Amino acid sequence: MRKSIVVCIILSIVTCGIYALYWMTCINNIACRLNPKEWNTDGFLVVLFSIITCGIYTVFWNYKMGRALMVISRTDRSVLYVLLSLFGLAIVSMAIMQDDLNQMELPPHLY
Repeated sequence: MRKSIVVCIILSIVTCGIYALYWMTCINNIACRLNPKEWNTDGFLVVLFSIITCGIYTVFWNYKMGRALMVISRTDRSVLYVLLSLFGLAIVSMAIMQDDLNQMELPPHLY
């Protein structure tokens, strides 16, 4: 199931970030199934830790997603994701992650 990046960004803005948390959970859970050796944390816990730490955990999560999604993009984008999240552009890194997921034809059981 592919997600429209534009729709995800618009919904994230309209819902004041609530949809972004759901989107983060979806990306996280797919990454867990794609590369369980690199990352194996439930999406609900990721959102919970991000809220508890006021977004600091999100920086760590972006780094780990860059490592976990290397199986798709074949490049390590973890530093790019960290830099984007440090400058308040974590939604851009999530858009790049979603683009990588959209380009790969994933089996339905991964969604």
